[in-house]
Amino acid sequence: MKTSLILDGHTLDLDTFVEVARHKRKITLSETALERVNESFATVGRIVESGVPTYGISTGFGELSRVTIKPEENETLQLNLIRSHASAVGEPLAEAEVRGMMLLRLNTMLKGFSGVNPAICRLLTELLNRNIVPYIPEKGSLGASGDLANLAHMALVLIGEGEAFVEGKKVAGIDALSKAGLSPVRLSGKDGLALINGTQLITSIGALALFDAFRLYETAAGSLSLTLEALRGITAAFLPEVHELRPHPGQIDTAALVLALVAGSDLTNSRPGDVQDAYSLRCAPQVHGAVLDALNTCRLAIEIEMNAVNDNPLVLRDGRILSGGHFHGEPLALPLDYAAIAVAELANIAERRIERMVNPQLSGLPAFLTPQSGLNSGYMIPQYVAAALVSENKVLAHPASVDSIPSSANKEDHVSMGSHAARKFSAIVKNAAYVLAIELMVAAQAIDLGKHTDEKLGRATNALYDLIRTHIPTLGDDRMPAGDIEALKVLTLDGAFARIVSDVREKTNEDQHR
Repeated sequence: MKTSLILDGHTLDLDTFVEVARHKRKITLSETALERVNESFATVGRIVESGVPTYGISTGFGELSRVTIKPEENETLQLNLIRSHASAVGEPLAEAEVRGMMLLRLNTMLKGFSGVNPAICRLLTELLNRNIVPYIPEKGSLGASGDLANLAHMALVLIGEGEAFVEGKKVAGIDALSKAGLSPVRLSGKDGLALINGTQLITSIGALALFDAFRLYETAAGSLSLTLEALRGITAAFLPEVHELRPHPGQIDTAALVLALVAGSDLTNSRPGDVQDAYSLRCAPQVHGAVLDALNTCRLAIEIEMNAVNDNPLVLRDGRILSGGHFHGEPLALPLDYAAIAVAELANIAERRIERMVNPQLSGLPAFLTPQSGLNSGYMIPQYVAAALVSENKVLAHPASVDSIPSSANKEDHVSMGSHAARKFSAIVKNAAYVLAIELMVAAQAIDLGKHTDEKLGRATNALYDLIRTHIPTLGDDRMPAGDIEALKVLTLDGAFARIVSDVREKTNEDQHR
């Protein structure tokens, strides 16, 4: 068990985010960060007492910012904000997505520019460490002015309202707190606005999908390598002297990975007279590599946002409170759309390799990879399924960030639709995991039918093959493939195949630096 993560507002990254959101690593709050929160909260208190018109503290919100609020009405203003904004609809977000939202909002507040009550930070910490998960519907954010509707459902639990999941059961928010011996917070100052004015829905869903997408990239290098052996592919297109001439980082990484994975194989380069393969094999470094470059671009944006201030208004150290636009999701919406398109392409090219293996006119192997075709259909339909998933991804890959619908009486006249980008990206990643699972399943079967007994796989691809065969047997007579696909999809998202590939990369890098 890892020690608790010290949250300070500055050092969260994709890996530590996933450890807390998905794997429930405990957190503690940096004392220095809490001092910043106290100072910021005190500044807001002085503003409330002064009665100086300040957005969201002594005025209404959005188009209602022209309405002045009396100091004695401040607490009611913040409470009403949370209640009125809790308007999200649809299915509940996954546990990890909600935990991620709580973690990210907490990390932002710890930077000390939100003006929030430190008690809120402590209560959020307790909820995370005790795994009390607010019930948050998935839809309702425009990706600007913050993920208001969804974050408001999170905030309801902090004030003893709304609903939460405790040990998998949905209960009233006040009951969830009481059962844990916790008390709700009383909102004041800028607390309500500080809880909901941010990009935490976009960032949480996007970050979890991105983490999985990196695993898919590595898994795809493995499935590609097995397919290269199954089709007795030519490795010349992966040689470093080829890729030095077009030195995109991802392209170089993919080519080197595949060469390392198939090292020692008797199957590659075993088609005398053939000098090149189809694009789905020969151009895989260019396609997979572009995917990696896109994912790295998205990672940069996500990790900046994890440690950024995305409040409005901002409570500055010198006592000024300024309105800005840090809640706008465009810096995330664009890279998330880019990453979604990239992962859709990773699945797209994998489906073409599946087709090459099941098609006897392209593979030279038995039709649909069954020893008795006709009587058996073999892997005919898994290719259909892969094609269906790829087609669905093409619809989902349409960018969300090019849309905008004005809101709040046209005060908020341009929005990012970043939550749509994040949710579509997540759906594409799940579909792509199934496609890669099908490629792994089909490649192992193609190897079984095409490899001579005295031929060896590469050392690393043999480990991939063994992992597949540990979970699903070779296909003889027809059986239901759905369970096999599901088993390999779980291994794909759990990182089992990716870890084999990562180990090969690390070993290759070590050998190069000796």
